[in-house]
Amino acid sequence: MNLQKEWNQQELRNVEESLAHRPLEEEYTFYNAVSSGDINYVQENCLKNVFSNPDGMGLLSTNPLTNIRYHFVITVAMIVRHCVEAGMELEQAYRLSDFYILKMDSCTSIEMICKLHDSMALDYTGKMLLLKKDCIISKSVIRCMDYVYNHLNSRITIEELADHTNLSPGYLSRLFKKELGIPISNYIMEKKIEKAQNLLKYSDYSLIEIANYLAFSSQSHFIQSFRKSVGITPKKYRDKFYRTSW
Repeated sequence: MNLQKEWNQQELRNVEESLAHRPLEEEYTFYNAVSSGDINYVQENCLKNVFSNPDGMGLLSTNPLTNIRYHFVITVAMIVRHCVEAGMELEQAYRLSDFYILKMDSCTSIEMICKLHDSMALDYTGKMLLLKKDCIISKSVIRCMDYVYNHLNSRITIEELADHTNLSPGYLSRLFKKELGIPISNYIMEKKIEKAQNLLKYSDYSLIEIANYLAFSSQSHFIQSFRKSVGITPKKYRDKFYRTSW
């Protein structure tokens, strides 16, 4: 196969058909909006269906569904790079990208992938917005928050967090409440419930498996805590939202 000859023929066809990609500035504006937490810009971009607009979209496959899959992966990779450069923790950025790419892999239509793209972009943007707000928070509290994020599947105590931040439990508790406005225990519970919501939406784990994974003392404790936080039981939440947010 003469790749150079094939490339020249392809270039000639592109010129004849006036095929052009979107301006680089337009793409970078979007990625910068995500990494800076500009939720309004990203929402507007999603409402305009820019991602699915064929004008300026490169042809990576002659199969439309495969083509949009490739563009999804590229978009996620670019968002990860921009968000990490803007301060997102590397492991969190990659875990999130793995999560969304796996979800995309099970999508069966262009519409599903485009909807997932919007959810992914807004998720990263929201996390970056919180990260920007966290810049006014002390390093000790940020380290505390990171620890919670990475240990949601275990029982987290104030003593562990205090040891992790080299502060006394009493001082850390007062500092955390002062800067975030809620006690550490409430914050831990909020994050566990957020994780439970995602598991109920996107996984087939049973309630007891989710309760055990998030280190609740029992299934009944999990149900009670979830209902107190969300307003409905985990079962009703799953019945309502199971895989409807793709």
